[in-house]
Amino acid sequence: MTLASLVFAFIAAVLHVYIFTMESITWTRPATWKRFSLTSQADAETTKSLAYNQGFYNLFLAVGALIGIVAVAMGAPQVGWTLIFASCGSMLLAALVLAASGKKYLRAAAIQGTTPALAVVLGVLAVALGS
Repeated sequence: MTLASLVFAFIAAVLHVYIFTMESITWTRPATWKRFSLTSQADAETTKSLAYNQGFYNLFLAVGALIGIVAVAMGAPQVGWTLIFASCGSMLLAALVLAASGKKYLRAAAIQGTTPALAVVLGVLAVALGS
């Protein structure tokens, strides 16, 4: 269970680094802003600072999960699981908020929330079962 949880936490972290890249680095590229349902370059320019900030939230969650993975692997499970549960739990909650924002966001919410949900559930089982 521990290894599976760590793998899902890693995948969630990598996905959130990718989201950071889109929101904070490539936001004004048509391929990126269209992915976020914007309809014009002007809208991308108008929302650029908001996306930039949001991207860093995603990066910080990813970094927290990655540090947690390393901590668990290095023999500091209390620190590691705390970081994994906080980071992946926040990713999961953000995905639930996205899903509640409307039907057109359900696919994105599922992509964003599945791996952190698996990391949390399997992590809780690993901790509870001592495996």
